[in-house]
Amino acid sequence: MSPFVRNLLILAGIALVIVVLQAETAVATASTLLRFAFFIAIAVVAYFFWRDFGRREIETWSSRQQWVFYGAIALLVADLGWFFFGHLSGLDALAFFVVAGVSVYAGWRTWHDARRLV
Repeated sequence: MSPFVRNLLILAGIALVIVVLQAETAVATASTLLRFAFFIAIAVVAYFFWRDFGRREIETWSSRQQWVFYGAIALLVADLGWFFFGHLSGLDALAFFVVAGVSVYAGWRTWHDARRLV
């Protein structure tokens, strides 16, 4: 038996157990909790990276550059929260990608300009 077929049979068995035990609500709850945990893990890693590396460099920038950079990061975090906890489709998905692109570009451009001046 090929590994592909074996893995499909394992997934089918798990799906059958969930349906037979009527555990759809438990799976949905676990999925929501995992979304929250993943979002919190990303935030913690980003905070530790900022604390260890970025804070000292960003303090040397002008006040305007700091505001733009932190504003772009805050907008990206809010946008990612909207993506993780909402069900995006159509224009909402387009708005998510446009806002994410604009905030990443604003943060990168500010960082690039500040590093070029130093």
